[in-house]
Amino acid sequence: MATTTLYQFALCPFCNKVRAGLELKGVPFERVEVSPRTKVELPALPEDAPAKVPVLAVGDEVLWDSTTILSSLDEAFPGTRRLLPTDEAARSRAVAMEAWVDEQFITSLPPVLYGTWSEAAKASKVIAEQSQFGAGQGMMVKLGGPFIMHAVAKRILKRNGRTDAHAWVSDNLDHFEKELGDQDFVCGDELTIADVAMYGALNCIKPFPIFESVQARPRLSAWFERVEALKGPVVEA
Repeated sequence: MATTTLYQFALCPFCNKVRAGLELKGVPFERVEVSPRTKVELPALPEDAPAKVPVLAVGDEVLWDSTTILSSLDEAFPGTRRLLPTDEAARSRAVAMEAWVDEQFITSLPPVLYGTWSEAAKASKVIAEQSQFGAGQGMMVKLGGPFIMHAVAKRILKRNGRTDAHAWVSDNLDHFEKELGDQDFVCGDELTIADVAMYGALNCIKPFPIFESVQARPRLSAWFERVEALKGPVVEA
C-alpha cells in the first residue's frame, strides 16, 4: 500500500473528517501538523489548490478539500469499508447530509470553541498539546491564539445572525438526531460518508464542555459510540 500522509491542523473539523474516514476504513497513515501561520509543512500543490488543510497525499497523488478527499477514499483504497453507498437513493442522502455537516454544523462550532476568553484559551491549549509544534511555536499558539480565535467566533455569530452559540449547536444536534431517527447510521444499517463527517466534526468538541450536550442525548451518544467502535488502527508521524 502506498504511503498515506494527512497534512492537518489538530482542531480543524474538516481535518478531523478526513482523519475519521481513514481510521474507519482501517487505512494506516502518517500525520503532519501544519502551522496555521506559515503552512511550510504542506506538500507541493497544484496552482488551483488552496494552501490550506486538509491535504492528503497517497503515494504521488495529492488530494485537497475534505469532501473531495472522503469521496475519493473508496477508489483509493479498494477492499476497505465503503463510505459511499452503491444504492442511488442512499448515496444521494449520504452526500446531502455530509454537505449539511460542512455548511451548517461545522459553521456553528467555532463560537462554542472560542466564544469566550476561557474557551479560546482552552482551545489554544488543546491545539498546542495535540500539535507537533516545537516549544516556541507551541507557546506562541497558547499566548496569541485566544485573541485571534475569540475575534473569529464573534464574526461568525454576527454573520449568521446568532447570539447564543450553544443554542445554535444544540439546534443542529436536534436536526441530526431527527435525521438519524431510530437507525444505527444515517442511511440505515451501514456507515456512510455522512456518519464519518459528523463523527469527525464531533471529535473536535470532545475535549470541551459542549460535548456534554452529545453525551446527554442517549440516541446521539449511542450512535457516536457505535461509529467509534468501528475505527481501525492509526499510525502517527
